[in-house]
Amino acid sequence: QVQLVESGGGLVQPGGSLRLSCAASGSIFSIGTLAWYRQSPGKQRELVARITSGGNTNYADSVKGRFAISRDNAKNTVSLQMNSLKPEDTAVYYCNAHPVVTSAGINSRDYWGQGTQVAVSS
Repeated sequence: QVQLVESGGGLVQPGGSLRLSCAASGSIFSIGTLAWYRQSPGKQRELVARITSGGNTNYADSVKGRFAISRDNAKNTVSLQMNSLKPEDTAVYYCNAHPVVTSAGINSRDYWGQGTQVAVSS
């Protein structure tokens, strides 16, 4: 019932910017932590940024000062503003939500989006 749909990925030149968005749909009452992960070929999926329901944020060292995560609780969306992009930012980016409270109760498992490709190349 709960779905996470991502948008905003694409190809951008080094130094450019992209804004990723993720919209959660379903009979959602609230979402605890929303996060963005990424995975590059040959690497493990890593946490890029996360934001709690109270607005507390956490960033990977590699993106600090360049990326900014935000959320709109009224719309159940989370965004990732990515500036000063580098080739090493190239990856599939995934939206994550945990936990999610729906009309059926509290879902403690992680919910994931389908992933959106970000390619930084000249």
